[in-house]
Amino acid sequence: MDLAERILAGDVRAAARLMRMLDDGDARAAAVMSALHPRTGRARIVGVTGSPGTGKSTLIDALIAAFRSADRRVGVVAVDPTSPFTGGAILGDRVRMQRHATDAGVFIRSLATRGRLGGLSASTGEVVSVLDAAGYERIVVETVGVGQDEVEIVGQADVVVVVVSPGQGDEVQAHKAGVLEIADVLVVNKADVAGADRTARDLHLAVDLAAARAKHPKVLRTVASTGEGVPGLVAEVERLLAEMDREGRSAEVARARTEAVVADMAAAAFAARIREVMASDPAVRDAVDRVHRREAAPRDAADLLAGRVVAAGTHGGGQ
Repeated sequence: MDLAERILAGDVRAAARLMRMLDDGDARAAAVMSALHPRTGRARIVGVTGSPGTGKSTLIDALIAAFRSADRRVGVVAVDPTSPFTGGAILGDRVRMQRHATDAGVFIRSLATRGRLGGLSASTGEVVSVLDAAGYERIVVETVGVGQDEVEIVGQADVVVVVVSPGQGDEVQAHKAGVLEIADVLVVNKADVAGADRTARDLHLAVDLAAARAKHPKVLRTVASTGEGVPGLVAEVERLLAEMDREGRSAEVARARTEAVVADMAAAAFAARIREVMASDPAVRDAVDRVHRREAAPRDAADLLAGRVVAAGTHGGGQ
């Protein structure tokens, strides 16, 4: 039985192996993904974003429990900062959400950003597709949580949950940076601490001021550590998913997600080709040397490099 067949049969070790191949850029993964692709498109994807300290991971832990109580298989893709020493995720999947570690209906995977901006890893879309093909019905994607510019999640998720907590000024920063625009649900987590009422009021005001926008997210309160408010959050997520289906927007969102995945893969391929040409093309290396000696401007070398990359692709990789 090949790797794709094992994944479709529910072999979690095979799924983990393919995810590792994808994250490492292993060329052998392409054929496996091609075999799996016809079996994708069934999962619904929930994005969770927000700045550090808002309790995203604790909230996701509670979401897993709620989805499992409805007998849904749950996949989690948690994007973490990159270790400067190993290039891997600083927080591994075994550190997270330990109470679900032995649940066969839950698969949790950590990915490193490896310097990528936007809150996601380059392999996030394909890892989600592996979970989709493996039969996970709800897939939660958690962004890295290093700032409020993590809007890339909107291209990967059916529903985006933006998490804030009292006393951090998140509602103001989110409004400035545009995260409110991508939110389908706004969650004030740690709603049992001082300042929660003010944070909720500020978010309601921000939503009301932005009433002309297409999205008008609800503001909910949770205490993820106790589970308070989580059933209401799950109910709202499921309501939004059902509404998308009724209005025919699910296909539109899925199409946008496909475009995002294809664009990401093309960008990664071009980046790899750029590095190859820079290392192997004597003319490009000479141009970079001239820039280094201040004999030419960086754009001169960049234009030459771009032209050589395009030419190399046109002529089948030749110089």
